Amino acid sequence: MNIALIGFAFFAMLALMLLGLPIAVSMAAIGIIGGIAAYGAPFMDSIAPVVWGVQNESLLTSVPLFVLLGELLLRSGIADRMYIALSAWLGRLPGGLLHTNIGSCALFAATSGSSVATAATVGTVALPSLQRRGYPMRASLGSLAAGGTLGILIPPSVNMIVYGSLTNNSIGKLFVAGIIPGLLLTLSFMVWIAVSSLASGNAMREPKVPMRERLRVLVHLVPPAVVFGIVMGSLYFGLATAAESAALGVLAALGFVWQSGKLNWELLRNCFISTARVSGMILLIVVAAFILNLTVSLTGVAESMTKWVASQGLSATGLILALIVFYLILGMFMDVLSMQVATIPITYPIAIAVGVDPIWFGIFIVLMCELGLITPPVGMNLFVVHGIRPDKGGIQDAIWGALPYALIMILFTLLLMAVPQLVTWLPAHM
Repeated sequence: MNIALIGFAFFAMLALMLLGLPIAVSMAAIGIIGGIAAYGAPFMDSIAPVVWGVQNESLLTSVPLFVLLGELLLRSGIADRMYIALSAWLGRLPGGLLHTNIGSCALFAATSGSSVATAATVGTVALPSLQRRGYPMRASLGSLAAGGTLGILIPPSVNMIVYGSLTNNSIGKLFVAGIIPGLLLTLSFMVWIAVSSLASGNAMREPKVPMRERLRVLVHLVPPAVVFGIVMGSLYFGLATAAESAALGVLAALGFVWQSGKLNWELLRNCFISTARVSGMILLIVVAAFILNLTVSLTGVAESMTKWVASQGLSATGLILALIVFYLILGMFMDVLSMQVATIPITYPIAIAVGVDPIWFGIFIVLMCELGLITPPVGMNLFVVHGIRPDKGGIQDAIWGALPYALIMILFTLLLMAVPQLVTWLPAHM
């Protein structure tokens, strides 16, 4: 197939999304139009089995379960208590509560699976305290927006489930592969906060908390730690599938919500309604992605793109560097999920053809999606933290505050390219 025609179809799909058409409609429309153009009306007969097959995919059952898990912990007040506990331990570091922002985001990410939910939850708890204590709003918003991106890298992650579903890779291995990069990126963010705070000459620190009090509040970290241990432990040791581990996590979360005295019909009703809305949106986009995938497969788009890349003489390193630029630009105009499902059917076969490890490539895609969350003008986490800031200032504070973290993510991606074992070592020992 002609490369120019492929490019035209891709940019037509982006144009439809930018014009405000729903993501699923844009993708399905391009897939159907392309399929009919290539094969005529009989192409429509092949769509029904694809849609039926996707909706009966047991792997995708884990999506609503992980969304429900995050909702239960979000609405039960566990995040508030978790922030208080971490502030007692991290507040004395140079940068004070900014470290608590990152630590809370990382810990909440280990149970949520959503970056936007992570940024909104921790931001709602943190920003009033940060303002009262006189922390610079730019640094506060930047740390929360960047910390929120950890929601899709530290497992469980809905975006990893989507990647695994689209590429037929193990969700368990993807989850486990995200642990070391997630922890290292969290540490990188905290190192930057400490260094930049000391360099400013006015490093904010919280008052010292007695050891007895610090030990007492550790109990508030037990629920997220236990839920994470159950989900990832059952996956790592092969005791459960992704859907089964999600179900175990939900049961554990229900136990903690009941223990806190917050379990009632109103809370459950709100959790179920929100889960249904989010899951319905995700699964509809996944169905549209599979329709587009069908057209890509039948028309030989992936093969044409692979041959074109091969003719350019790009190595695996050259391809990944080109994709970093590609996703950096794309992330400025698309949200995370649409960027994933629109590009993976094309970029994944090319990456595999030049020898990139499929699990490593999944973590790379997630990192690029993280980058898109904090790059203007369409950085969802920037809008989220700006929307909940108490002083109602301009969004430029969130943009400039998040910029150093975006640079850290790019440098961190280069580190993973140089040392791919940071991603592949743990899954290899499952």
